[in-house]
Amino acid sequence: MKRTRTSSRKQQHVEFVVQKDVVFRRKQTGFERWEFAHNALPEIDFSEVNPATKFLGVPVRLPILVSSMTGGYADALRINRQLAEVCAEKQLPMGVGSQRQALEDGRFHRSFAVVREVSKNIPVYGNIGAAEVAKLTDAAPIQRMVDLIEANGFAVHVNPLQELLQPEGNPEFRGVLKGIELLVKRLSIPVIVKEIGAGISAAAAKKLIDIGVRIIDVAGAGGTSWAGVEILRRKKSEHSALTSAFWNWGIPTATALQQVSELKKHQTNLKLIASGGITSGVDAAKALAMGADYVAIARPILRALELGGKKRLFRLLDQWEFELRGVMFLTGAATIADLQHQQLTRVE
Repeated sequence: MKRTRTSSRKQQHVEFVVQKDVVFRRKQTGFERWEFAHNALPEIDFSEVNPATKFLGVPVRLPILVSSMTGGYADALRINRQLAEVCAEKQLPMGVGSQRQALEDGRFHRSFAVVREVSKNIPVYGNIGAAEVAKLTDAAPIQRMVDLIEANGFAVHVNPLQELLQPEGNPEFRGVLKGIELLVKRLSIPVIVKEIGAGISAAAAKKLIDIGVRIIDVAGAGGTSWAGVEILRRKKSEHSALTSAFWNWGIPTATALQQVSELKKHQTNLKLIASGGITSGVDAAKALAMGADYVAIARPILRALELGGKKRLFRLLDQWEFELRGVMFLTGAATIADLQHQQLTRVE
């Protein structure tokens, strides 16, 4: 496949996620194997249930993040504006897509900056790939990306599988930990480290904690397969072999979350984000009960917006909020902290 500019690739990614079947084919998140115990005597009123929390020090309505999706091409301005407008009204955090293109030139800077233009009071976080971070000798370029969107936090997405399979990929990860440590020490805001659908293991999380990272998004398998996205972007003659080898590669989200949450016993200020195949408020509640502090959602959000506009996206978010609050009520959990102490039972 002919090499594409970063802006063209970002547009292709959005089109593939919205229009094609790019979910895992033989692997689920693992949340389907767990259930809450119903509490017939919750001793609270539904109106008392309060899922509000703080993210990056900013109060938010729900522990649900509209995860990093796009930016860096012409139509991303519209998408990010609409996403930010919805997040502002719903008081939800929002991440922008990879700002790599914004490092390359200034043509589409506003496709990122528009988020802060229309959402002054919500937490916003930036985003760059680990392959770019591995080359850093100075945090100044990333600080400029922080300033561009007036970010409250900055995410580094570690995506070796995607870089391996992407036609234009850069699977050069030597130096990534050193680059992340540089950002942790030099940036003016917290650093978030996230996968994008293949999961973060306890061993990898421990390395991140050791260099000062305190917010980790486990981003496990079971939702969008970014290996699948990149396989479909390749020549058709290459699909079969790569599909069988890598389409379903990754640690299921629930498994990754359970592994990494064990590290909270020794690192009490560690905050965990669960993402990867979370498609309902019930899934979100299960993730929180398994040790997550927040959940992040991308593909369902983007599809709702692109297929039905902001009206459909508002309906989706209202549904998830009702489901999350419903689980809290039915387990007797008045707050997110209460929900995090609820027990789940494994079902076969």
